[in-house]
Amino acid sequence: MEKKMMILGASALQVPAIRKAKEMGYRIILVDYDEHAVGFPLADVKLVVSTLDQEEVLRQALLYQPDVVITSTSDGPVRTAAYVNEKLGKQPDLSYEDSLCATVKSRMRDRLREKGVPIPEYYASADFDEFKRAAERLNGYCIVKPADNAGSRGVVLLDGRKEKGQEEETWKEVYAYSRSHSRNGIVMVEEFMTGAEVSVEAMTVEGKTHIITITDKYITPPPYFVELAHCEPSILPEEVQEQIKEVALRAVEAIGLRSGASHTEIKVTKEGPKVVELAARLGGDFITSKLVPLSTGVDMVGASVELAAGMKPDISPKWRKGAAIHFLQAGEGAGVIRNVFVPEEARRKKGVEEIVLYKKAGEEVHGTRSSNDRLGHVITVADTPKEAMEIGKRTMELIKIEWSADGLKDSSK
Repeated sequence: MEKKMMILGASALQVPAIRKAKEMGYRIILVDYDEHAVGFPLADVKLVVSTLDQEEVLRQALLYQPDVVITSTSDGPVRTAAYVNEKLGKQPDLSYEDSLCATVKSRMRDRLREKGVPIPEYYASADFDEFKRAAERLNGYCIVKPADNAGSRGVVLLDGRKEKGQEEETWKEVYAYSRSHSRNGIVMVEEFMTGAEVSVEAMTVEGKTHIITITDKYITPPPYFVELAHCEPSILPEEVQEQIKEVALRAVEAIGLRSGASHTEIKVTKEGPKVVELAARLGGDFITSKLVPLSTGVDMVGASVELAAGMKPDISPKWRKGAAIHFLQAGEGAGVIRNVFVPEEARRKKGVEEIVLYKKAGEEVHGTRSSNDRLGHVITVADTPKEAMEIGKRTMELIKIEWSADGLKDSSK
């Protein structure tokens, strides 16, 4: 009998999972709201449906009867996959109730606090009055983020310490910006944590979570928090890494993941590691699809598909190298791209795995507020993480971006 797998999402980050499922002999039922999604040519069945529309995805699943429903790197479809698998009577990797705690930040915070996992002080606000009271509790200095979104969309630092007498106008602007990105209308107000930031890439197999690696993260300065680069393995001291691993394992257990990948973001504060967010999925930004295989030899994408298919994957590290990704940024302000020049010298540089551009001449950019504003990336590999980062930095310096006269000047660095 033909095996069928429904995959929610057909973006570039989902393509490795789609290819793996096809290699395993599955007939692919692919779901995405974008009819031009790059993964659709790989589909056996193409469904132009929002991956967040649980009832419509369920209706299609009842029609096509997939053996399993999965997603790869997107948060929202994690809920849909859990919902549909439960309705189909299949054993989900994450119950629907637990999937809400893994994707809705207010519920995630509540669950982690209930289980005693270290987290920042936080408040969930349904309207501006609640938001204002929460911000006042944190002295007007806090992180504001939508409760239900990802990719740094709507995340901003509120710093009202120097705005005495002008807080109301500024706070309303910040609240409106974050709420505009919140699918459920809830805005989180959280303690601003300082310290090194990492993500923990892990696989849970038969109820036991295995940490594959720790990724160091480099973020734009406030007020927005967009990831500039990732590098692995972490260069933090071993004792700190052990603390990070312990917190990550507790977080995964608290969220209720039975099987599958997880990506836990952690801030190393002076009080110790605290969870920023947890995702019951593969890490995005090419962390698990590119960096993990380069640095460890572990195919987490393939392993996640094998787990969904009921197999027990090999997740043992094969080597220890350094791998990094740097993202091209638009910087501050806005402008129209005239040209992006990538010299052959950059592409041929030893250690450069790939250089990919997301935008082209004629496109307009509006600064860097979320991951959608990035212009491209450079992936590098070397014997150590420090060497991989250095190769990436030198390669970025070779890439030149020209802007329109009335836009930005030069944001190649």
